[in-house]
Amino acid sequence: MSGSVPDRTQSDHGRGEDEVVDLCRDLLRIDTSNYGDHSGPGERAAAEYVAEKLAEVGLEPQIFESHPGRASTVARIAGEDPSRPALLIHGHTDVVPANAADWTYDPFGGEIADGCLWGRGAVDMKDMDAMTLAVVRERMRSGRKPPRDVVVAFLADEEAGGVFGARHLVDNHPDLFEGVTEAIGEVGGFSLTVSEDLRLYLVETAEKGMHWMRLTVDGTAGHGSMTNTDNAITELAEAVARLGRHEFPVRLTKSVRGLLDEIGDAFGIEIDVDDMDGTLARLGGIARMIGTTLRNTAAPTMLNAGYKVNVIPGQATAHVDGRYLPGYEEEFLADLDRILGPKVKRETLHSDKALETDFDGPLVEAMRTALKAEDPISHTVPYMLSGGTDAKSFSDLGIRCFGFAPLQLPPDLDFAGMFHGVDERVPVDGLRFGARVLDRFLDNC
Repeated sequence: MSGSVPDRTQSDHGRGEDEVVDLCRDLLRIDTSNYGDHSGPGERAAAEYVAEKLAEVGLEPQIFESHPGRASTVARIAGEDPSRPALLIHGHTDVVPANAADWTYDPFGGEIADGCLWGRGAVDMKDMDAMTLAVVRERMRSGRKPPRDVVVAFLADEEAGGVFGARHLVDNHPDLFEGVTEAIGEVGGFSLTVSEDLRLYLVETAEKGMHWMRLTVDGTAGHGSMTNTDNAITELAEAVARLGRHEFPVRLTKSVRGLLDEIGDAFGIEIDVDDMDGTLARLGGIARMIGTTLRNTAAPTMLNAGYKVNVIPGQATAHVDGRYLPGYEEEFLADLDRILGPKVKRETLHSDKALETDFDGPLVEAMRTALKAEDPISHTVPYMLSGGTDAKSFSDLGIRCFGFAPLQLPPDLDFAGMFHGVDERVPVDGLRFGARVLDRFLDNC
């Protein structure tokens, strides 16, 4: 961090918030549903929208289409000192699908109700896309350069592993990120209210790795009326049940240990590492976000076998979403094979690394400073994300990645439940708060 934060008023830093809600509404109304295949025409529309908004203020954005309809937008903002390493701000424009019949409001309508902006992607992660656009646009209009170069990337395909988005750019256009050493992206910087005197803001410093896999059992096909001791469905069902019910051992990584220490101090709770389930039971809603970062997990998600009720099939398959902690991939895979047994063939369909970085350095201090300026009772802490983000791809370029998409949340909002959930929504005031914090952060990044 160079220098000190300029002495600006809160209103000076709030100018980017003036259009953040409208930008987010516009993005929510572009259906960028990602079904995990080659489709994605909405991503092209979103990329063009973003490019237009950046070009309006004098930037020269580029659109990269990795496959028809699968498009990302990237632009570089010149900083005061181009000799310094650059910063990347990345966000994805795709969203998981939504069934409108299940929602209170149209998931692609961008409705404002009850103080929130509703829609698929409101927190995952068109809110951060809108904050970034709003702040960049205002800084460009007012001629306020960041201390160093900033690359902004609005990416396709994150919800299906980033193959057509971040992964494509890293593999085919690494020059876009020339000089970038640090990055911020999604799922971090959100608040957890402890009391009227303390709000924790969780910054992502780690995320679990993934193994999406297919399990296959081959058996003996036959007539459904006959006795069959080599039934593929039976063997697979028993293996999947063992896996689904298995509780992997607790493994405390440095990010989780750091968060637990902070949580324990904040709530006045002694963290008992020998009884983590008991400890979690005393933590209330935050336990949902912490629980899955204590151990490896493997969730069966799909089953398929057979084609006729009176025919025993010769093969049965299942799909499993596996997530492992940083440093524990080998242990995870060995445990899987032991649990599944020798008759189950395990095939990895998509895998990606686990990430972890230290919660220190000038960039972390810039986050703390920006949050404290907008929320005097803030206290910034590290945490591990149980899922994954595009940071996995950017880390291949040697970029140190954090999750920092600042939001101040109402204490009663089930924030974790918003991700991929029905009635996803973001508080309007939280969006505006995030834009102010991001603006301050860029002053001192």
